[in-house]
Amino acid sequence: MSIQRFRRLRRDGRIRSMMQETRLHPKDFIYPIFVIEGENIKNPVSSMPGVYQYSVDCLKEILDQVKEAAIGGVMLFGIPKEKDPQGSQAYAEDGITQRAVRFIKENYPEIYVVVDICLCEYTSHGHCGMVCGDEILNDETLPYLVKMSVSLAAAGADMVAPSDMMDGRVAAIRAGLDEAGFEQIPIMAYSAKFASAYYGPFRDAAHSAPGFGDRKSYQMDFANGQEALREIAADIEEGADIVMVKPALSYLDVLKEAALRYAMPLAVYNVSGEYAMVKAATANGWIDERRIVMENLTAMKRAGAKIIITYHALDAVEWLG
Repeated sequence: MSIQRFRRLRRDGRIRSMMQETRLHPKDFIYPIFVIEGENIKNPVSSMPGVYQYSVDCLKEILDQVKEAAIGGVMLFGIPKEKDPQGSQAYAEDGITQRAVRFIKENYPEIYVVVDICLCEYTSHGHCGMVCGDEILNDETLPYLVKMSVSLAAAGADMVAPSDMMDGRVAAIRAGLDEAGFEQIPIMAYSAKFASAYYGPFRDAAHSAPGFGDRKSYQMDFANGQEALREIAADIEEGADIVMVKPALSYLDVLKEAALRYAMPLAVYNVSGEYAMVKAATANGWIDERRIVMENLTAMKRAGAKIIITYHALDAVEWLG
C-alpha cells in the first residue's frame, strides 16, 4: 500500500498558490475609526499603536488611506464632548457620529459606512443601556437604540451595527428603520458578543469604560458556546442581515459552528486587545508582525467570516500586494 504524498502539492510556491483554499481580499475588511469632538485633533491611542482619535476636520488623512486601499468599508465610533444618563448625543442630529457620517458621504461617497449602535460612549455611567440603581434596563433601552439607528441612517450611514446586547433590539431597530423609511438599511448584529478582557484598549480609545460594575449581565459568558448559537438564531429570526461573533481569536469555534449551522453572512471583530498584543510582541521583537497578522486574519476567514472588522486592515491590504 502506497502512502499518500500530500507534500507533492506543497513542493513549491506555484503549486501551493493553486492549492490554497482560503484567500484574503481587501473587500473582506472593515476598518474601525474613532471620531472625537473638537478641531485639529489626531490623538494617538497609547494602547493601540497606529490607531488614532480624529476630529471630523482631520478625517481626510485616514479616509484617503481607506479609499486607496479599497477595503470593504469603515465602522465609526463617536466620542462626544458631553455625556448624560440617556446618552442623548448618540441620537442628536448634530452629534459627533452624525457629523462624521455626513462628512464622509459628502467627500467620500464611495466609502461604505457602518455605524456602531450602542450607548456606552455617550452615557455618563458608561453602560450600554439605561440604568436604574445597579440594574441595566433592557426594554427601556430599546427606544434609544432605535432613535440612534434612525438618526444615523438619516445622516447617510449605509449599515447599522447594534453592539449593546439588549434582548430584542434587532427587531426593534428593524421596525424603527422601516417605519422611518429606511427599509434598505441592513443590520449587522453583534449577536455573540462576549464579556471579554480583550476590550480594554478599545475602552481607552472610545472613552467607554463602565462607571460602575461590569457588563456581564448583558454581554455573554465566555464559557458558553451553545448560548452563543441561540443568540445568533434569535437575531436572525428578528431580522438581522449579518450576524457577528466578537472577539475573534478566542471564539473561532463559535464562528465555525455558526457557519456550519446558519446560511447567513457572518462577521467577526478582531478586537483591540488582540491587535494590541500583536503590536506589543512586535515591538519587543518576539514575532513577525506581517506573518502573524495574515495568519490570524486567514484563520478568521477560514472559520467562516465573510467580513473581518480589524485595525490591521490597511496594513493587511498593503501586505496582500
